[in-house]
Amino acid sequence: VAELEFVQISAIFSGVADLKKIFAAARKLREQDRGTLLFVDEIHRFNRAQQDGFLPYVEDGSIILIGATTENPSFELNSALLSRLQVLVLKRLDEAALAQLIERAEAYLHQTLPLTSDARELLLTLADGDGRYLLNSCELLFNLHADADTDQTGKPLDSAAMMRLLQRRAPVYDKNREAHFNLISALHKSLRGSDCDAALYWLARMLAGGEDPLYICRRLIRFASEDIGLADPQALTQALAAREAYQVLGSPEGELAIAQAVIYLATAPKSNAAYEAQKLAMQAAGQTGSLPPPAHILNAPTRLMKDLGYGKGYAYDHATAAGFSGQDYFPDGLKRTQYYTPVERGFEREIHKRLQYWRRLREQA
Repeated sequence: VAELEFVQISAIFSGVADLKKIFAAARKLREQDRGTLLFVDEIHRFNRAQQDGFLPYVEDGSIILIGATTENPSFELNSALLSRLQVLVLKRLDEAALAQLIERAEAYLHQTLPLTSDARELLLTLADGDGRYLLNSCELLFNLHADADTDQTGKPLDSAAMMRLLQRRAPVYDKNREAHFNLISALHKSLRGSDCDAALYWLARMLAGGEDPLYICRRLIRFASEDIGLADPQALTQALAAREAYQVLGSPEGELAIAQAVIYLATAPKSNAAYEAQKLAMQAAGQTGSLPPPAHILNAPTRLMKDLGYGKGYAYDHATAAGFSGQDYFPDGLKRTQYYTPVERGFEREIHKRLQYWRRLREQA
C-alpha cells in the first residue's frame, strides 16, 4: 500500500449510509493500491448489525480500522469483529503523568498555574487519572487568573478557593458497565478475604459513584449465602436487615446500615460449603433424571397406594430413642452421596459434629 487515506467519524453522529459511502470509497482507493485508515470514535455506539458491516472491508484490507471506546470491548463489540482486532488498553494516568501535563500547559502558555502547592496536589487528585479533565480545569484556572474582575487576580488559589471554582468532580463511574462490575467484584473479593477496611473503601467508592444501594444490598445477600453460609447463620440475617433498613431510611442515613452489614460480613467466619453442596446436588439431579422417591417415604392417602407399598417400612424418627432412624431417603438405585461438607470454622464446626454423630448412628443401624 503506497499511502493511507485518513477518515475520521463518530459513531454517535454516523449511520449505515455514512459507512456505505466510506466503504465504497475505500474499495476504489484499494484498486489504486491505496488504503484507508478509518478512525471511529465511540465505536461501541454502532449496533451488532452495523459492526458486522465492517467485516468484509477489514478482512480484504480495504480499511485499517481503529476504534476508540470508553467501554469494555468484550461487552460492546461483537465477537466476529473483536476477533479481527487487536485491543490496546489505555489506562488512567498516574500522578507523575498528570503533573507533566500541567507542566506542558504552563510551558505552552508561558505562565504558571495560579495555585498553591497544596491546591496543585489536590487538582491532581481530583483529575482521578483523566488528562482531559485536568487540562480543562487548567484552562479554566488560567482564564480566571487573567480576568481583571476576579478577586483572586495575581494571588495563587488555595485548595478551598480552587474547590469553590471547580466544585467537586463526580467519580468516574456513572453507567460505565466495566466500572460497575469491577467495583462490585472488588467489594466481593475484599469481603471474601476478610479485609474489612478494603471492603468499606470499595463500598464508599460505589456509593460515591452513584451506584444503586439496593443493588449493593442484593450482592451482600448473595455473598452471605455463597461465602459465609452456615459458618455464621446471622450473616444472611444481617444482610437482609441492611436492605430493609435502607428501604426505610433511604440515603444517606440508610447507607450506615449497609456499612454495618459490610463490616459484619467481612469479619464473619467464611465457608462456601453450602454453595458447593448446592452445585453438587444440582449436578446430581441433572444426571439422574426423574428417579422417584423410595416407596417407604411416600404417603399413602388411598387404599390403592397403600396396597402398592407406599409408606411401608417407614420409621418415624421421633419414635426412636435417639430421635434418628438412620433410614435411607435417596432414590432406589442411587448411592448415598455427601454433598455438604462443613468446614471447621464458625457454627459449621458444630454442624460437623452433628453430621458425624448421625453418621455413626447410621452405621450402627
